[in-house]
Amino acid sequence: MSSRFDVIVVGGGPAGSIAALVLARGGARVALVDKAKFPRDKACGDIVGPRGLQVLADLGVPTPIGREVGEIVVVGPTGRRALLPCGQGLTYPGHGTAVTRTVFDSMLHDIAVDAGATAVQGQAVEPLESEGRIDGFRTSAGTDLRADFVIGADGATSRVAGAAGMVDAKRVLWGFAVRTYLPQVVDLPAILFWESARWQGFPGYGWVFPGATGGANVGLGLGTVADRRAGAKVQQALPRFLQHLVEAGLLNSVSTSMPSRRLGGWLKMGMVGTIPAAGRVLLVGDAAGLVNPLQGEGISQAMASGRCAAEALLGEPGGAVERYLAKLAVDHLPYHRITAALQGWLVGRPRAIAAVARLIVTAGRSDSISGGWSVFWNELLDGAPPGRHRSVAAMFSQLGEMMTAHTSTARWFDATIAGVRTPLTSRDASPFSAGSDSHHWNGRAAQPDSSRSIGESRSTQP
Repeated sequence: MSSRFDVIVVGGGPAGSIAALVLARGGARVALVDKAKFPRDKACGDIVGPRGLQVLADLGVPTPIGREVGEIVVVGPTGRRALLPCGQGLTYPGHGTAVTRTVFDSMLHDIAVDAGATAVQGQAVEPLESEGRIDGFRTSAGTDLRADFVIGADGATSRVAGAAGMVDAKRVLWGFAVRTYLPQVVDLPAILFWESARWQGFPGYGWVFPGATGGANVGLGLGTVADRRAGAKVQQALPRFLQHLVEAGLLNSVSTSMPSRRLGGWLKMGMVGTIPAAGRVLLVGDAAGLVNPLQGEGISQAMASGRCAAEALLGEPGGAVERYLAKLAVDHLPYHRITAALQGWLVGRPRAIAAVARLIVTAGRSDSISGGWSVFWNELLDGAPPGRHRSVAAMFSQLGEMMTAHTSTARWFDATIAGVRTPLTSRDASPFSAGSDSHHWNGRAAQPDSSRSIGESRSTQP
């Protein structure tokens, strides 16, 4: 069996579903491929951040029902605490929402399908080529899916990225996180910098977040740079970390035994080591490495990049790759150049990690520092309102840029992404205009509530 689409989106998580939604609303024939049947679970802290909520609002997608999350408590290795505020931005709300991935991902997937995307259950196992370029994928169900473009939204270990040769494995900043649910009452989300032994900082952090419907989401994440074998350390360290949470007063002693419901997953952080777009392939979310290297957030970046990739294709497909790269450079490059370099340097230096953790919590007891660090740490500087918190965040950004300007990470970004410019031509040749299996798109980005009028002109789904 074989089917032809305008775009194949591989991966039905937040990045892929948002991309498919925007494409379908824009009149494209899009296949949304995922190996799982929804609803399904994912290892995650289960918090959709402020920018993620704004993406949903911009697209007219209902805010998921969950628990509102604002301020975060940061607990240092010695037990000292600082409170990071969460303020209203000019371009984002002043809170996040805790919602399980089982509920959230299924909701977005259903909305994309309702807008006209064709759901395909199966794993993309083998790339299909035409004239030396990827033309689609064969699924585990034996179906050949072909398209003018492929969007890889299939996570950190993306098969799409690997097939397209878009990953330099030696440069990737890997991370691994494990999460469990515990019957605990949590008032404020907490981030913990932990030391497995005194002055031996764990190369990551742990968390205790309020659950969407009660209970707690508890997890531990570790940065491994390019050594993915180190992920096993998280599983081994979890019992000791749970005991540390009891000692810190964040868990009851009844919960220190190894939980039976654990779920782990890989993270690819900071974009470094991955080319986000080339040829006919665009990568979004974790597949593109769009995970915050400092605190592991990825849902907001996933949805924003999925929307951005789809809108780049809906505009003028012939220049979509350049436009997408240029937009990523504007939105994420300044932050990731700094934080990917810092993360890469810290991993493997446990004493430096311990010192930085102590410094952060100590300095964070000042309102100006904690507020500015919150804005910078959560990648919210662009859109933060004027004031001392924005000023301090800008200072952190400038200092970080000076510290990392001559690192190998900065040179990699300069060579691969920073020089991309949006094409100046007003009309690029559209690959969708040729062939009996293709059709013209309307050439404008989808707007909220536009799916009906655009959908009427959409060709019959294959």
